[in-house]
Amino acid sequence: MPIPPQPMSWGHTYVSITGSGGEGEEIPLTSFTDRRWPGVFLQAGATGLDTPPYELHADSSPNLDGSQFRSARAAARDIMLPVYLYGIDRRTLKELKRKLVTALSPTRGHCVLRFVEADSQVRTLYCYYKAGMEGNESADNAGFRWIKYGIQLTAFDPYFYADDLQVAQWQFNQGEGLLKQGKGLFPLRLGRGGLADQKIPVINPGEVEAWPVWEIKGPVRGFKFTSPTGQAFGITAPADGSDAVAAGRTLTVDTRPGHKTLADDQGKNYWPLLDPAPSLWAVEEGKSTVGVSVTAGTGPASLKLTLRPRYKSY
Repeated sequence: MPIPPQPMSWGHTYVSITGSGGEGEEIPLTSFTDRRWPGVFLQAGATGLDTPPYELHADSSPNLDGSQFRSARAAARDIMLPVYLYGIDRRTLKELKRKLVTALSPTRGHCVLRFVEADSQVRTLYCYYKAGMEGNESADNAGFRWIKYGIQLTAFDPYFYADDLQVAQWQFNQGEGLLKQGKGLFPLRLGRGGLADQKIPVINPGEVEAWPVWEIKGPVRGFKFTSPTGQAFGITAPADGSDAVAAGRTLTVDTRPGHKTLADDQGKNYWPLLDPAPSLWAVEEGKSTVGVSVTAGTGPASLKLTLRPRYKSY
């Protein structure tokens, strides 16, 4: 007879919120222990923390029934957190309210919702306070030493982020063989010739695509990065034989929405140098291969790929 699965012992989820653009004081929402201490704690009934909402786009025809599906996109996420503020006296309650109101003000920047599971898995969500703390002094919503709020937040980026960054690094060293034997895949050490249209394996452990940050340390004469679907961006090696990225410089290509920058460590803008019709593409979830073509210069160079996995739920 099959043995039924046994439940795993699992502690409570730690939840906190940090305002002021993520630079303020971290306010725990699940660490209330006893009535001797004032605190803010999360009650049952939070909404909006699992699958983000989706917008569906379709085309309609006056001569046909129904519509034809065209596309879908994840929309901004609305969250509601029912919280209970408890003060050991009136003064501590007013201090708690002032601290929370000040921290969550959208004029001071976004808030960071942080979830930590019993296995130490961390997920963070970036959102803005919208409403819910206007106050309701009715008998079942507030008292002399306590008050309840339904904090409403909006996450314009609806995905949760992992704390861990996934990093792969390749070294280009003059005088070494094309691929050194006895070494692991990362970091990969290559000879002066660089990578020529190589298919490099990349793993994105998240549930949706992630936007990478590339760091190219010169001297590099030219490069091109191509996604599995054929999207690409790069800089062709100059005809005069000079380096696109000079020795000692580090070019950072930030593909993240809201960033989309190509600049080196001295502030030089490389956008005008890009080949025509560039596409700063994302890395799809799971395992994939990306096309990397790098022409190294006359000294040691390197390439680093960094991405932060994203998830649909905490």
